[in-house]
Amino acid sequence: MKEHSQKLLKKALDAIEVAEGILDMNKPEMAAGRAYYAMFYIAEALLYEKGLEFKTHGQVIGAYGKEFAKTKELDPKYHRILRAGFDARISGDYDVDTDISNQLVADMINDAKDFLNAAKRYLKKS
Repeated sequence: MKEHSQKLLKKALDAIEVAEGILDMNKPEMAAGRAYYAMFYIAEALLYEKGLEFKTHGQVIGAYGKEFAKTKELDPKYHRILRAGFDARISGDYDVDTDISNQLVADMINDAKDFLNAAKRYLKKS
């Protein structure tokens, strides 16, 4: 695995841990952003391993879908949770009235952990 990808996966783990801490403070709107960023870093790492780099979130999400979900190299559910995580992050960051609950963010964090483990298994085989 490339060093840059390793660093992105470390950032993903850090973001998961921070999301858990923020959720413990009962701030689900803020924790949603960190949980999403964990997933974003994972997608970036996977794409980087294929020699692909992008400048925007939309480009990363779209390329991840094309390279990993459509090909089923990884379970397409990770693309769905990445897209849903992006929506939750946008809502948490910019909306004043959201429906982001502690349970929603706890589920996002668990999804991010699952995605991280799947990415590590995939990269270990590659």
